[in-house]
Amino acid sequence: MSAETLLEKSTDGDGQESYLRIDNLWKAFGDFIALKNISLIISDGEFVCFLGPSGCGKTTLLRAIAGLDLQTSGRIEQAGKDISNLPPAERDFGIVFQSYALFPNLTIEKNISFGLENASLSKSVISARVKELLELVGLPDQGKKYPAQLSGGQQQRIALARAIAMSPGLLLLDEPLSALDAKVRVHLRHEVKELQRKLGITTVMVTHDQEEALSMADRIVVMNHGVIEQIGTPTEIYREPATLFVADFIGEMNQIAATAGEKTADGKSTVRIGSKVFICGDHDYPTGTDVIAAVRPEDIVPHGAYFHDKIAETENAIVCRIKEMEFLGSFWRTRLSSDTLGDAEIFADFSINAIRRLEIAEETDIAVEIPGNRLKVFAAKEGDH
Repeated sequence: MSAETLLEKSTDGDGQESYLRIDNLWKAFGDFIALKNISLIISDGEFVCFLGPSGCGKTTLLRAIAGLDLQTSGRIEQAGKDISNLPPAERDFGIVFQSYALFPNLTIEKNISFGLENASLSKSVISARVKELLELVGLPDQGKKYPAQLSGGQQQRIALARAIAMSPGLLLLDEPLSALDAKVRVHLRHEVKELQRKLGITTVMVTHDQEEALSMADRIVVMNHGVIEQIGTPTEIYREPATLFVADFIGEMNQIAATAGEKTADGKSTVRIGSKVFICGDHDYPTGTDVIAAVRPEDIVPHGAYFHDKIAETENAIVCRIKEMEFLGSFWRTRLSSDTLGDAEIFADFSINAIRRLEIAEETDIAVEIPGNRLKVFAAKEGDH
């Protein structure tokens, strides 16, 4: 996908005014290209997550926006102003790091007021602002303490208060929750999102945690090897992955070797898996092309014994053998095999009620249906066939 196409796709569709614009950004470290032709528009007040595996370039992109690592080429505009070559001190942002970066020898009040004091504001104005910020992050009585006296979650809230003390136009978050334990992380991500909405501040967060991105972001920028794979809302990214990488990286996904089939009489795309032709999502691969058919475990629909007589007349229905069942709290993950699918095995997630109602058990047969609109087709990975 071209940079121009990505730039067009990066608009949010609501006609909101763009606040941050990145055009054709490249970053090289010697011979290593960390960012390749990145183009992106972020709207005023939007919460955007840069998501991807370690080494994909997401932190490098955040640091380029902050001016901490200048890009090799390309342009960055903030609120209509070219900031491409400005030093960090001349850019309008607040930043929160994974390590909190609080001053251990200063009280919480002094940590928050550090930037305010450098701005030569009066003591009364600084005191009022610090009090306001402590209340905003839910720690009104912690001002006299030192960072070591607070929990990790409390320290991160203070780091957030310090970052927004000067009322910046842009808030940058560099994996701010990754050092916290799971329960605190879940609680704090809701607080951070609520605070961002309350302030209306344009926010960019780097994370490798897909659940974090899906629950917090207005839009997600999925990155891999220095390029943008897809830009979209959490629902779009999860339900309509644009590439096999996105499909595999976000959530669980069955990937099955297949060949592209012919269009049906009514124009539907098909794919052949094993001995059966399945209706699938639209694709343009020539008939016989090696492809990957992909479906999420939760999209596979179980049917009871009554359904077996209807399999032949039901689109994308097959009989499977339950090879293994794993209880995961709110659902069961099952491993299925089928003569129809040949050597391929698939995982399907069934609710506790479905397991009980349909009397699903290991080493029994079950009819399942793979909805055609949920069966996605991608180019075969090199070396698969």
